[in-house]
Amino acid sequence: MQSSYIKNLDNIKKIHFIGIGGSGMFPIARILKEKGYEITGSDIYESDTIEKVRNIGIHVKMEQKEENIIDQDLVVFSAAIKDENPEIIAAKNKSIPMIERSVMLGIIFKDYKNSIGVAGTHGKTTTTSMIASILIDAGKDPTAVIGGTLNKIKGNSCLGKSDIIVGEACEYVDSFLELYPYCSVITNVDSDHLDYFKTFDNVKKSFRQFASQTSGLLVVNGDDKNARECVKDLETKAIFFGFSKNNDYYADNIVFNELQMATFSIMHKDKKIVDVSLSVPGKHNIYNALAAFLVAENLGVETEKICEALKNFKGAHRRFEILEKINGITVADDFAHHPTEIESTLNFVKKMNFKRVWTVFQPHTYSRTFMFINEFAKALSISDKVVISDILPVREVNIYGINSENLVNKIPNAVYVPTFEEIADFIVNNATSGDLVLTMGGGNVYKCADMIVSRLKKSF
Repeated sequence: MQSSYIKNLDNIKKIHFIGIGGSGMFPIARILKEKGYEITGSDIYESDTIEKVRNIGIHVKMEQKEENIIDQDLVVFSAAIKDENPEIIAAKNKSIPMIERSVMLGIIFKDYKNSIGVAGTHGKTTTTSMIASILIDAGKDPTAVIGGTLNKIKGNSCLGKSDIIVGEACEYVDSFLELYPYCSVITNVDSDHLDYFKTFDNVKKSFRQFASQTSGLLVVNGDDKNARECVKDLETKAIFFGFSKNNDYYADNIVFNELQMATFSIMHKDKKIVDVSLSVPGKHNIYNALAAFLVAENLGVETEKICEALKNFKGAHRRFEILEKINGITVADDFAHHPTEIESTLNFVKKMNFKRVWTVFQPHTYSRTFMFINEFAKALSISDKVVISDILPVREVNIYGINSENLVNKIPNAVYVPTFEEIADFIVNNATSGDLVLTMGGGNVYKCADMIVSRLKKSF
């Protein structure tokens, strides 16, 4: 589906969002409403996000039909919306301009002198949240567009009054190529979204194009050879971060506490810049913090304020979020839905002295499950016990003949339990004091975590 050619929002007053409950749609809708535009939206599933949409005064239709398109000046659709959607058809018939959400984000980005796009296969939401938190704590008053909930802003977006915007730059369907940031972060480049890209070479080409569209500064994970390759020989200045001394800035003197939260030194050319303490666990968050530190420093935030903000940062929603501890059983939730993310999370969780780690995993899309089934099996096998639900199809039809049992058969101590209700009952009947129950996935598996908490409370 082609977007209409729109450079700006001049003469635009009424904007309709198809799929407004999406993680990428709602933050943009919220910002535009706060800017004074008249916003309406539609979706087909009730969710926590839809409730947030209503709470800020946006009228939502819970059915997508032609009658929802009346006299709007512009229609915004997500990548999941198909040509045959009745609202798309109605907008075409009424000659109402339509743009994909990434195009709208690109239009918004153009209004800010200091625009920061955070790209990468993993770590976008946490890194964006860290940067936003630092800038807010430092009084920089940024606008932010985040793919997850940040408690500090009571949602996943905020409208600031400064010339700074920070937002996630998602590679799926080349969405981030609509952005031309002043500063871009590349956290890593991994093989994903092959239903669209087909090959890993195409993924890397896309990241390189995004990097080339950055006008001021590239902040790049130098330990990731693919990320380095994507920015090689570009005209835009690049600074590299990581653990290796080959980087411009690197972490040294790393110490993890019993909760796997790190204290470390940020080094530059063998000289210590500052010591940093984190309140979020895992090696991967050192990478995220290094990127956030360098972006904030480039924007003139004092070193001491950056360190204080990083220490106070408690994480984004669904990023190893501990929900409850009930009768010795800890329940947590995590957004990990790619094998690399799962492996990273489970590796640090296994060091946290739980008696057993139960992983409840909801596979996210048929294509990803099919293409990475062996990698998923390897990563999930780190857990002591694994429970796999039905695959969440999202935007796909199962042309791959894949099912959850195919994955379960490759993992020791794994079981297939189709529904969240059945999983919650299974966990209550089998988990014991000292265990961690960790729900993982990019879909709505957090609802299963809530069910587990509710049932555990009732059982004791």
